[in-house]
Amino acid sequence: MTHREVMEALSGLLLAMFVAMLSSTIVSNALPAIVPDLGGSQTGYTWVVVATLLTMTATTPIWGKLADQFSKKMLVQSALVIFSIGSVMAGLAPSMEVLIGARAIQGLGVGGLTALVQVVIASMVSPRERGRYSGYIGAVFAAATVSGPLIGGLLVDTVGWRWCFFAGLPVAVLAFVVLQKTLHLPVVKREVHIDYLGATLLMGGVSLLLVWVSLAGNQFEWTSTTSGVLVLAAVVVTAAAVYVEARVAKDPVIPLRLFRDRTTTLATAASVLIGFAMFGATVYLAQYFQLARGMSPTLAGLMSICMVGGLLVSSIISGRLITRTGRWKNFLIGGMVFVIVGLALLATIDDTTPLVVVGVYMAILGLGLGATMQNTVLAVQNSVAAADLGAGSSVVAFFRSVGGSVGVSALGAALSHQVSDQTRSGLAALVEAGRVSRQTLVELGVDAHSIPDLDTLPAPVRTVFEHAFGEATGHIFLISVPFAVLSLVLLLFIEEKPMRESVLSDEEIAAAAAGATAKP
Repeated sequence: MTHREVMEALSGLLLAMFVAMLSSTIVSNALPAIVPDLGGSQTGYTWVVVATLLTMTATTPIWGKLADQFSKKMLVQSALVIFSIGSVMAGLAPSMEVLIGARAIQGLGVGGLTALVQVVIASMVSPRERGRYSGYIGAVFAAATVSGPLIGGLLVDTVGWRWCFFAGLPVAVLAFVVLQKTLHLPVVKREVHIDYLGATLLMGGVSLLLVWVSLAGNQFEWTSTTSGVLVLAAVVVTAAAVYVEARVAKDPVIPLRLFRDRTTTLATAASVLIGFAMFGATVYLAQYFQLARGMSPTLAGLMSICMVGGLLVSSIISGRLITRTGRWKNFLIGGMVFVIVGLALLATIDDTTPLVVVGVYMAILGLGLGATMQNTVLAVQNSVAAADLGAGSSVVAFFRSVGGSVGVSALGAALSHQVSDQTRSGLAALVEAGRVSRQTLVELGVDAHSIPDLDTLPAPVRTVFEHAFGEATGHIFLISVPFAVLSLVLLLFIEEKPMRESVLSDEEIAAAAAGATAKP
């Protein structure tokens, strides 16, 4: 395809990617308003995010596998329809339970869009040229990440949080129409063997792990019988999934043979840790700005520009330099160094840190994430055979989402535990000093596990919550640092292969040439 043809097809894909990214960023900034309105808790806050990540994670490999067998355009459009249905349900949700269920449906569509955009681009252009287009994806990701919190904040402050879920629908419709007109790829029809059993077991194992991580310490003790049962069940179900993928499935959703390649194995393992640090640490920044710093949703959205500015710059520049030089490992290493530094600096923040300082720290983290997120996928796509592009791309996205899901749950549990401890002791101190009565706290509906509306609280009680959320946010960034360091260690051992000039690998080109020579 010519550059013009690629860009025409890419326009619809980028709109679809924008919708998928917007669904996360626009809601994250609205959650501090949504959860109190629906009577939710910190655990509910976490699961509104995790529900989407979980279904996205579980279905990403299936979408990738389907892309190797069916019309890619039809699949992208189907993902847009599923996403739109979930968005309407979420916007009309009367309770936290319905909202979490609707977010899970949204995740089905987001999983398709996330996996398929990468797969379609990989089928259109060579790995060497792909760096340029990965830069465009990074730019769209940045645009969605910048505009999402701003749009979400403005909607919450004006017409209400429900419109945060409706806002993406016009873009989804536009993406559907543009794809219909511009995306024309040959349909490869092969015998279909979808590994539903393996996918179900994988989703079950991850779900059990996330339930344990997010509820332990609040609903039951870490060392309780319930904890033991959940952990054992997660291990058994995951082991069964591995067995099915290795021995039973005719066409496994995660082909274990891909992990014979050193680059794929190390990049995938690093993606898990990158996902943990990226999703886990950044999801709660909107909560920090609104609950620890007393900002409106709109102002909290403006603060996100600091991190996204760094992400935008590094993703575009690294993509273009990779295309020009054919080298990619240095960008992964340098990016992870920036991620580690950014996380370590953010670990020092609390409710009194100057906002300019917080913004600089976020920009450093953004520079690192922009150079690592897309380029780990690029490294794997450069290593796998053309027939495995869909599976290889989706495997990296799958494990990055697993890391993100675990990160959001684990860090959400840590945040909840620390906030509840500090608010409990802080409120007790206020009562003991006579600055507020227990009856007043009961009337306000305030307890150690609640997410309050700060504007309704007396000044002493508000200060307790702001301090608790400020201290706890720095703590979860500190927890993320070791995972980022381990990711850097894994990336150091990746063998760099220059970006190939064709979609086919060197081995496939040689085999095709040998076959052509052998013909009479």
